[in-house]
Amino acid sequence: MKICAALALAATASAFQSASKPAVRSSVAVQESKADLETMAKKLNPIVGFYDPLNLAEAEFWGTSNEATIGFLRHAEIKHGRVAMFAFVGYIVHANGIKFPWPMQMDGSPFPSETNPPALWDAISMDAKWQIFSVIAFLEFWSELSTPSNKHYMAGGRPGDFPDFVSGPEGIPHPVPFNYFDPFKLSKNKSAEAKERGLLVEINNGRLAMIGILGFLQEETLPGSVPALKGIVGSYDGEVMAPFSDNILGKPFGL
Repeated sequence: MKICAALALAATASAFQSASKPAVRSSVAVQESKADLETMAKKLNPIVGFYDPLNLAEAEFWGTSNEATIGFLRHAEIKHGRVAMFAFVGYIVHANGIKFPWPMQMDGSPFPSETNPPALWDAISMDAKWQIFSVIAFLEFWSELSTPSNKHYMAGGRPGDFPDFVSGPEGIPHPVPFNYFDPFKLSKNKSAEAKERGLLVEINNGRLAMIGILGFLQEETLPGSVPALKGIVGSYDGEVMAPFSDNILGKPFGL
């Protein structure tokens, strides 16, 4: 959905940290199994427990192993949960008319005053949208890298982890102020138990945020479909799943 894609930039704007050398992380391979997922499910929600109606925990995507598939699914959930949390908070911020006081663009154009988040996305320029998607594309590319200090999540790496921004000949050709993973080093001195609990909290918050942002957009497009939000969020007659108002890919074909 376009509001989530737009707000994914918020997750990146404050997520750079200088790294002249790659941070040293544990090289122990992470190979989770269905039994590990069942144990984690009890920790995440003792009432619901392990719930896998599609039997994904036993799947082997693209001819890979079951452990690699579980790594893919775990990483996907964590990443989508993070984007949803930024989207949920961003929706509330924009719906309340909160914006930066300085111009949005170099030509002096201000931030739109629209308070309906999907309509606000429609109001920003195409150049701004392409900048946002360019940053997102770069982060997606970087997140798929497998380095000596950061294994890929399907090859024994930790789901939800992100390779450090490395400056120099083998990395980014300029220094960057922050890393995406733990940019302020808040978890550097935390115990393994505290880190594990933090990840469980993040997963639960991400799941709730995914439900929340979809609930906002559902009520926007089908007023009354979410009774708890009736009269709280506005209505939107556009296409919330389309990042651009024009069908860019379909234009050459007359679509």
